[in-house]
Amino acid sequence: MFRLRRRALEIQLKTPAQIERMRAAGLVVAAALDVTRAAVAPGMSTAELDTVAERAIRDAGAVPSFKGYFDFPASICTSVNEQVVHTIPGPAVLRDGDVISIDCGAIVDGWHGDAAVTVPVGRLDPRVRRMAEVAEAAMWAGIAAAARGVRSGTGRLSDISYAVQSEVRRLGPRPRYGIVTGYGGHGIGTEMHQDPHLLNHGRPGRGPALVPGLVLAIEPMLTLGRPKTAELADGWTVVTVDGSVAVHVEHTFALLEDGAWVLTARDGGRDRLGGLVSGRAGTDG
Repeated sequence: MFRLRRRALEIQLKTPAQIERMRAAGLVVAAALDVTRAAVAPGMSTAELDTVAERAIRDAGAVPSFKGYFDFPASICTSVNEQVVHTIPGPAVLRDGDVISIDCGAIVDGWHGDAAVTVPVGRLDPRVRRMAEVAEAAMWAGIAAAARGVRSGTGRLSDISYAVQSEVRRLGPRPRYGIVTGYGGHGIGTEMHQDPHLLNHGRPGRGPALVPGLVLAIEPMLTLGRPKTAELADGWTVVTVDGSVAVHVEHTFALLEDGAWVLTARDGGRDRLGGLVSGRAGTDG
């Protein structure tokens, strides 16, 4: 591992061997999200979902990234409806028509993986379902932009942000979805949150270079209304100020010389990235 300092940012670049170790953490996250998603149903409490996820993480020999992180008391975040991110699991019971974003992290041998999915609870409003689809498409557009940037040697961090924003605008309705501005993606490695911060909006061609060894968590967050958010008194839960429904998706991906490897996707990103996926993504999954 070595570190690249750029304008007060400390960006941790990883070797191919270290990225392989992060892949192990990413696969634990993918498996934990699979079983937790399958458990989502009306009548299920968010605390019960947390138990499912923690068991999956620990049974795999990993440690939950979130539990104890700045005293966060759970292994996942379970954000329902107008809750955007960071909601603490508890006695709240899911109801038919809800939508829940499940954010999960795991540590394997000191290396982190981080991903999130948005899951319908029973019969979901088609507008919300579509917004979740757009958020996912925008996430993959951002990863593809990163892969093109590292291959060309000319990519910049904000190219990812611009790709996310552009895909949301291209696929979304009018009035437009709100793109949450106060929160975004981040570097990840031996810590869950590292430089650089990755916005979900902005102009292209700015910020640190997209280079091999950079590992990022990309996480678009959209709302059906205005993008303004507020943090509740618990110091964690972030909600939309206007009460509109929000969605959140996330993947951890690494950049190598030949493209991107999505470490928290079982197939490494092959299905969604096609020829932009790194050849290393074919080594497992």
